[in-house]
Amino acid sequence: MMPITRRQALQLGMLGGLGVVVGGVGLSQTGLPWLAPSTSSAGAGGESLVEPEVVRSRDGVLRVELVATRRETTIAGQRARVLTYNGTVPGQTWRVQPGDRIEVRLRNELDTPTNLHTHGLAVSPRDNGDNPFVSIDPGQVFDYRFDLPEDHPPGVSWYHPHRHGTVADQLFGGLYGALIVEGDRVPVSRERVLVVSDISLTGDGQIVPVAAPEVMMGREGNLVLVNGQHRPQLSARPGQRERWRVINACTSRYLRLALPGQHLELLGIDTGRELTPREVQEVLLAPGNRADLLVSMRAGSSELRTLGYDRGGMGMMGGGGLSGPGTLATLAVTGAEAAAPGPVPDRLAVPDLREKSVAGRREIAFTMTMGSMMGPGRGMMDPGFDGRAFDADRIDQRVSVGGVEEWLITNPTPMDHPFHLHVWPMQLVETGGQPVREVTRRDVVNVPARGRVRVLVDFARHPGRSVYHCHILDHEDAGMMASVEVG
Repeated sequence: MMPITRRQALQLGMLGGLGVVVGGVGLSQTGLPWLAPSTSSAGAGGESLVEPEVVRSRDGVLRVELVATRRETTIAGQRARVLTYNGTVPGQTWRVQPGDRIEVRLRNELDTPTNLHTHGLAVSPRDNGDNPFVSIDPGQVFDYRFDLPEDHPPGVSWYHPHRHGTVADQLFGGLYGALIVEGDRVPVSRERVLVVSDISLTGDGQIVPVAAPEVMMGREGNLVLVNGQHRPQLSARPGQRERWRVINACTSRYLRLALPGQHLELLGIDTGRELTPREVQEVLLAPGNRADLLVSMRAGSSELRTLGYDRGGMGMMGGGGLSGPGTLATLAVTGAEAAAPGPVPDRLAVPDLREKSVAGRREIAFTMTMGSMMGPGRGMMDPGFDGRAFDADRIDQRVSVGGVEEWLITNPTPMDHPFHLHVWPMQLVETGGQPVREVTRRDVVNVPARGRVRVLVDFARHPGRSVYHCHILDHEDAGMMASVEVG
């Protein structure tokens, strides 16, 4: 029998009445799917990477019919019944230009309500725009319209459901896709979209339902996928330079990306961008974050890996040690040396919000209060902000349109929480008590356990009502979300 790990003891300790297990236990005897390892070497791998179908805007408009439905497909070599957009995991990649309109007819063929969030777009939250309060019942159709400003920043965004109470299950089940706002040209041999997600499947290919401790911890699937594939293969020639758009579409897993043996440069995270490509050895992506990377190919074999990240946890023993290391994909660089690509042109600077006057200051705190057996935390902890769980009928923050505000986001809990604000861009100006010198734009900002961050938020446009929340989506569904009205 295998000795119990620190993580397993933590999770067992969170079950009311069980206490902390100090003996040994075999995983096969527990009967508890949430005790499975956070990464898995099981399942098929080694197939060539397949990228999602691309749909581009034409004459300033991108029109899409998007059908959310359950379909049978193949995941890691086994037949599985998962959730899909238009029958595929991930859904299609949408490519648009600043100033474009995106028109989406969303048809719900699921057995639960759903809606659509264009994560990363700075667009109106009203009516049939990026409105998280829309609820589309099974069998219903809803027409969305997203109008991008003419000066919308280029970058990698994504789309996924955001109907409160069903977000984590639907994303974990397979509903997500890439959304690229073009506009900055970089000379590369090719561009790839890599959507990283995770999922857990039963032996007969069903999606494993979430267990109560996972709601508090945030679930992590046993299979980590890239474009719906388990450990796919990529190939290139020495000397080529590729642009990789990487999306962390995991429900709770943090990704510490590394590509040993290759030359890796960062162009930007979320819709923030570097003035010049910055050489990096690794890139940390909290759930919901995206990375824009340049990879200059060197002969040999490499692995795209996540190095592991301890995001903390609840219970008497402190941290949780989740988001373990693993191989995401393999890269073979062979053949004749390719011609050197041209230089990367200078990029436009992102406006520095510190140059503007501050119209208001707020302090917002992640909280996890003791729950009741009937509460969203299912008898353990009730997640929320400032001691309150989400209430769709309550306005938590009222903001005047047109100004810049300073928000101090604190996290007194013993685990990291990624803070996501819809619609309005944030600039990270302080973390860990230290100022951030560079202009660092994010729409997901990780707030470390027992830490705090300070951001500036630009409310210059897009009046309306939207939300901020933890992007560990089980937390969001359990109540760690609040509303903000700008007007």
